[in-house]
Order: sequence, then C-alpha cells, then structure tokens
Amino acid sequence: MFQEFLQQFEKRGLWGKFAVTSSGCIGTCGAGTNVLVYPEGVMYGGVSRDDVAAIVEQHLIGDQHVERLKVPAEVWG
Repeated sequence: MFQEFLQQFEKRGLWGKFAVTSSGCIGTCGAGTNVLVYPEGVMYGGVSRDDVAAIVEQHLIGDQHVERLKVPAEVWG
C-alpha cells in the first residue's frame, strides 16, 4: 500500500504538498490495512490498492472524506 501511495504522489505531483510515512500497527491491524490522514485525524480501514487513488483524489485533493472507508474515531482514537 505504501508503494501505491508513493506512485500516486509521483503521478499527481503531490510532493511538497503532502507527506507519506509508513508505520507499524496503529491499533486496528485486525481490520486490514489502515491509512491515517493528519491533521484531520481521519482513519480509513480495510484499504485496498484500488482505494489509494480514491483517498488521494477525494480526500487529499478534493478535501472530501471517503465515507465508505472511514473508521469511526471511537474505534481507534
């Protein structure tokens, strides 16, 4: 998934506008791959490679959450 984000950032010229970092488990590993977007503090769960483009396009560029992937804050926060 990390590699997919790197490719999307490169493809869309997002370096300098956003940063991508990898991490180990951030608490909800049983739910599949998770992506945490800051400073908003929005977590997406069960993320697939196809979802990465949606997160980049919809959330980072379009400033709209990808509701179908959102994990409620009370689950992880």
